[in-house]
Amino acid sequence: MEDKKQTSFTFEIDNFSEKEAGRRSPQFLAGGCEWYIQVYSNGEIVDDHLSMYLGVANPESLRLGWKRQASFSFVLLNQSGKELYRKKELCALFCDQLTTAWGRSKALPLKKLQEKGFLENKKLIVKVEVKVIEVVDEAEEVTRKEMLDVQGFKVLHSQAVLMSRLFKKHPDIAVNFKPKNQQVKTTYMIFLLHLIETLKKPPHSISETELWIAGNELIVLTEAGFKLDWLKTKLRKVSFKRKTSYDNVSKVQEFEDQVQNLKAEVSLQRKTTYDNCSRVRKFKKTSRESQS
Repeated sequence: MEDKKQTSFTFEIDNFSEKEAGRRSPQFLAGGCEWYIQVYSNGEIVDDHLSMYLGVANPESLRLGWKRQASFSFVLLNQSGKELYRKKELCALFCDQLTTAWGRSKALPLKKLQEKGFLENKKLIVKVEVKVIEVVDEAEEVTRKEMLDVQGFKVLHSQAVLMSRLFKKHPDIAVNFKPKNQQVKTTYMIFLLHLIETLKKPPHSISETELWIAGNELIVLTEAGFKLDWLKTKLRKVSFKRKTSYDNVSKVQEFEDQVQNLKAEVSLQRKTTYDNCSRVRKFKKTSRESQS
């Protein structure tokens, strides 16, 4: 099921202060469920940046195993509705129990908010543009009892082996990742594992959308503090191999088209030659009959 219509929602924060905790917006509907915006004026992970997140409201009201894949972007407006700043679009997977919210920990440096227009009369206006790409509502046997602790991260039992291998090969991968909230940590780790699994696929089998999501996930994970230079290299190689693979397919198709065109030309030429020969034979026959 898909709902590719874009939904826009505007959240106005009066008496905005850089010292207060997060502000949560009223709920709005998109893709068959309710969403909200969470804004941290003093940063949720990085304290010198504005942090903005899009979250699924009341996830417990949805069926076990629900998923929403959505692309979204945050926009800051002035009180006249003029766009002052737009954060690059992000595509992410929101899913049952693990990843109910996603966004930008470094949406905008706090010092930039002091520029003219951002905080007229101490009011911050945030708009989110959401396009729900995929909706899944199906039951899955996922419970908290199946979660294991690996290096301080709670993951599914089926992901524990991959996690152990990951930390063995890259022991410093999360040394700069600071969140203490377990759900936040789990959310980031699930996306990291999803990114790794995507890049393990044969390049030709990865869709353009998957590649785009992988690039977005890599940016957000790096901003959060993960050391992922090796994954950046992997993503570049996969992108290159995928492009090369499709270029080769295009060349083969082009060659096959040329062969088919050549066959058609040869067939036409044969027919023309046959017709000409028939005319010559007919002319000779007519000439002999005339002479006799």
